[in-house]
Amino acid sequence: MTDIKKGLAGVTVDETAVSKVNPDTNSLLYRGYPVQELAATQPFEAVAFLLWNGDLPDAAQLADLRSTERRHRALADDVRAAIDLLPTSTHPMDEVRTAVSVIGARETAGISNVMDAVGTPEENLERSIRLWAQLPAVVAYGQRRRRGEEVVEPRDDLDYAANFLWMTFGDEADEVVVDAFNRSMILYAEHSFNASTFTARVIASTLSDLYSAVVGAIGALKGPLHGGANEAVLHVFTEIGSAENVGPWLDTALAAKRKIMGFGHRVYKRGDSRVPTMKAALDTLVAHYDRPDVAALYDALESQFVERKGIYPNLDYPSGPAYDLMGFDTLTFTPLFVAARVTGWTAHIREQQASNALIRPLSAYVGPGERHVEGYVPDAADLEARERPEEAAG
Repeated sequence: MTDIKKGLAGVTVDETAVSKVNPDTNSLLYRGYPVQELAATQPFEAVAFLLWNGDLPDAAQLADLRSTERRHRALADDVRAAIDLLPTSTHPMDEVRTAVSVIGARETAGISNVMDAVGTPEENLERSIRLWAQLPAVVAYGQRRRRGEEVVEPRDDLDYAANFLWMTFGDEADEVVVDAFNRSMILYAEHSFNASTFTARVIASTLSDLYSAVVGAIGALKGPLHGGANEAVLHVFTEIGSAENVGPWLDTALAAKRKIMGFGHRVYKRGDSRVPTMKAALDTLVAHYDRPDVAALYDALESQFVERKGIYPNLDYPSGPAYDLMGFDTLTFTPLFVAARVTGWTAHIREQQASNALIRPLSAYVGPGERHVEGYVPDAADLEARERPEEAAG
């Protein structure tokens, strides 16, 4: 009997030098660096450079990347026009998916040979940087459009995190907010062969272009069992209301065998290593905005759920309320994930292209045995093909 690994659980499908979870220290490593160290010391631009190039940048390399990123922040008119074609009731992830598809179509316009659209390693690094630079404008414009607010153009005197907040809210954010947002971007940037990254690598393995791979990854990330979980956490907080309601709410939810989003992880068994860093950032926001009620609800739900189920929070649990305090709409949370994770996705896409093998797993068929349409008479070509079935496989 075939040994089926549902969800590919426990299956190692390839090698990667981009990231890993170190089980000995329960740390997520980006190119060998613990992510909590990167979040505490580095701007997001430096971490993006690390993921793409393998090492942290020196001062000149960081300045060059920042200069390039700032030149490509503004959205082309036709990209914005494509977003405007969508109803304002469209989920923001669909806006982002559409925008990336249009950006990719513009970038590869005029390339008639699909093999040429794959791009060289150098071209795909440039494409990665340009796409990363434009995503904050896509996400910020989407939120402002839904609120009926005018677009805010990017500024080239602000770093990545500060400019992202500027375009979204039209005001310069306080340093504590910029720092918390920067840390969240770093924590969300990469996480090995998760569902969206694996989707991107599968698409890249067909020799499709980088943008197609990212569009596919966005589709995977939209699901509530992956990126959409940070949205779901805020819905849970809203539903509960206050710390005093946690016990009765949890009684009802567990009795109904409801899945509580923001808890548990396929990889981490002793708790998500990114949570302490994001929780510390959340604590600074709670103090900044004077919202002890948020901390009380957070702590009450975490403590009671861990006590009852022994399942610990994942990164989505602290990031949801943190983004809410910053002023982002709940529907914008997963697009923020995209803006961060595009660095990891594109690092993996380029790694896949550098040592490519088409990803094509097998399946165990459990349907009806071979049967035939009544009255069908096979011709010579059919009969010949049946005599060499190994050539028809695939």
